[in-house]
Amino acid sequence: MQGHAGPSEWVLRLAQAQPLSARALEDQRIEGLIKQCWLESGAVYGYRKITHDLRDLGESCGKHRVARLMRQIGLKSLTGYGRRPGRYGGGCPANVSPNHLQREFDVSEPNKVWVTDITYIRTHEGWLFLAAVLDLFSRQVVGWSMSAQMTADLALNALLMAVWHRKPTQEVMVHSDQGSQFSSDDWQSFLRANKLKGSMSRRGNCHDNAVAESFFQLLKRERIKRKIYPTREDARRDVFDYIEMFYNPKRRHSHANGMSPIDYEKQYFMKLGAV
Repeated sequence: MQGHAGPSEWVLRLAQAQPLSARALEDQRIEGLIKQCWLESGAVYGYRKITHDLRDLGESCGKHRVARLMRQIGLKSLTGYGRRPGRYGGGCPANVSPNHLQREFDVSEPNKVWVTDITYIRTHEGWLFLAAVLDLFSRQVVGWSMSAQMTADLALNALLMAVWHRKPTQEVMVHSDQGSQFSSDDWQSFLRANKLKGSMSRRGNCHDNAVAESFFQLLKRERIKRKIYPTREDARRDVFDYIEMFYNPKRRHSHANGMSPIDYEKQYFMKLGAV
């Protein structure tokens, strides 16, 4: 003989017997789209960027509804990675350029100002160093290089990739800190040979190169997340995937009107061609 159901069981059975409202069914459908967008972002987007993705899919739901549904299904953006370790080296740099940039981070066109910096990534084989060059207009990573040593060649290879990739027809300002890789004779010679104008942050002032710093923070927060890769090659593959498969073509930026760096530049050139 079966026992009598308790009050909580009757409530559950009654709830199961009741058909879902049109609003609840619509929430379920949107939750599926939210999960898809969140996973495609690498599980890093918050409700604002998810709302942009949904609107691109033709959905008209507001950001507050998206925020509520994300809370219900336990999805949230990734925040926080930790402070960046201090810079390597010391002493006075060999060649110092004036700070021409002066924290003017908003520029009107591509290939007008690039910023560059170096960071490091932990692996069980030792450090992997990453140099990156970003275009201030779109925040696109236009050049990058990785190496087991933080040498002048590391920085030069990233800048060489940027020049090869962008093929600028006008003088480009290249802003960096005063690290030895950027104040070397080879760096200065490369700038002169390729019609690039050097600019440097004030000594020990990381805010003068805030956009490059911000990119590295995003990389570490959204992809590396304090993990230690088994090998440098594992780290290389993951960083490559983040830059070329997510950050440049897909990651939305408030600076770029909610678009990815590549899409933002495409829009600029489309408008330029229509004039």
